[in-house]
Amino acid sequence: MITAGIDIGSSALKMVIWESTGKILARYVGRAGYGSEARAREFCHSIGVHIDATVATGYGRGLIDWADRSVTELTCQVRWARQEVPAARTIIDIGGQDCKVIRISESGTLADFLLNDKCAAGTGRFLEVMAAALDVPVEELSGVPDGPSVSISSTCTVFAESEVMSAVAGGRNKQEVIRGINNAVASRVAALALRLGCVPDLVITGGVAQNARIVDAIASILSTRPVVPKEPQLTAAWGAALLAHDKFLSKREGSY
Repeated sequence: MITAGIDIGSSALKMVIWESTGKILARYVGRAGYGSEARAREFCHSIGVHIDATVATGYGRGLIDWADRSVTELTCQVRWARQEVPAARTIIDIGGQDCKVIRISESGTLADFLLNDKCAAGTGRFLEVMAAALDVPVEELSGVPDGPSVSISSTCTVFAESEVMSAVAGGRNKQEVIRGINNAVASRVAALALRLGCVPDLVITGGVAQNARIVDAIASILSTRPVVPKEPQLTAAWGAALLAHDKFLSKREGSY
């Protein structure tokens, strides 16, 4: 059995084609926006195999009107964790425009969650804005060694950008500013997790999880070492593909 999971987020389109033997046949990560539906359809057709069921998720899931079902990212993240990290009890998902903290019950179901979507602080978009202010690729933010950092206290991205520019104009070392940016994201994400209650095992997903410095800072604040998947930006799409498998079985058994 082959299923597809399509995750159209605020900034990225992610897709997973999954085989019931446990193998990912194909994956895709690209920019979201106009044309996401067409790219999703083209990708699914390009695999050259029959897809038995498709589940869509993310902000743009309604665009995939040919999916068998659309579900929330929360449900997809929990389904992925139940398969890949069964000991997980907390997921921090740091996306392009929001950050989610998800609590998982002992039985592997969604227990509770908090969502920060009021501004870009603590998200991938925040990092993109700060990287642009420093005129560096966003990937460079994760490559700085340990050392002193600039304090960035503003919770508003616009004001934080002003703080960054003031630090640069004041002659602060660029690496110190980058450490301050990473620490600012980590502190805001960790604060959200502490509000909900961070129960080990902790998993960090989303594109920002690829920034090892932010992950390390979150781990330090929460006093726990998180699991970071090899492809953290794909977990919701992967979970969607797993749910498509579940629903296809239910349909075949007459209980869909």
